[in-house]
Amino acid sequence: MPHITPAHFLQHQVMIHLVGCGGNGSQMLTGLARLNHALTALGHPGLNVIAFDPDTVSEANMGRQMFGQFDVGSSKAIVLVSRINAFFGLNWEAHFGRYEAGKGAPDMLIACVDSAKSRYEIANGRALRHPNKPYYLMDMGNRAADGQVLFGELANADGSPAHKAPPGSARLPDPYRVLPELVDVHAIEDDTPSCGLAEALERQELFINQAVVTPALSILWEFFRHGRLTWHGAFVNLRTGSMRPLLVKEPAPVPEAPETEEQRVLVMA
Repeated sequence: MPHITPAHFLQHQVMIHLVGCGGNGSQMLTGLARLNHALTALGHPGLNVIAFDPDTVSEANMGRQMFGQFDVGSSKAIVLVSRINAFFGLNWEAHFGRYEAGKGAPDMLIACVDSAKSRYEIANGRALRHPNKPYYLMDMGNRAADGQVLFGELANADGSPAHKAPPGSARLPDPYRVLPELVDVHAIEDDTPSCGLAEALERQELFINQAVVTPALSILWEFFRHGRLTWHGAFVNLRTGSMRPLLVKEPAPVPEAPETEEQRVLVMA
């Protein structure tokens, strides 16, 4: 049984909050602009995106993220959104700062953050959304050469469904119930910034972010274009060249145990 896209997401403009404009976020924001362009050409009302990020562009970001030398020192969110607005003729918003959960009521939140603390804050901001309204969360994370994307419906705090599903539709699990370690604030995380691109590439492969973002955008394309989902996540590994989809109604996977404690931490730049 597939997951059926609620009518609201097909008949009205969709508000999306994108949290984080780094490795995955910068690629995702660019992809969302392309997705919006294609959807509007097909008659969809389109997407309205607000991007949040508290960081500025550094030398280490160039090459792996969507920034150039002339962007160094500027707000990541403002640089990207300004560029996209000029190129596609949009009026999306950018906020230089931490995510403001109370700013508007998004239909969908895309988390491209780099810590369990940030994810925990996002997960616990669910009380601010409109009751009984479909609310989707997409979370992306990666390590050096592997990562995952999870797309699902945020449940109420007690785990109950937040809205009534369309007839014949399978529910999508809350991403943070599929992988609860993503919001484990007690996990050890490496948040040491890289000083240059060479050092950054020692920590993460050059195209790992693109490899994670591609299935994420494919999920959203199926969700909006075809009005249903047969898969809602994927695990990718560049070293083995593999991508394992997470099918709708498939039991939550048990990730392979990493070799060391340091490898247990999912990071996203």
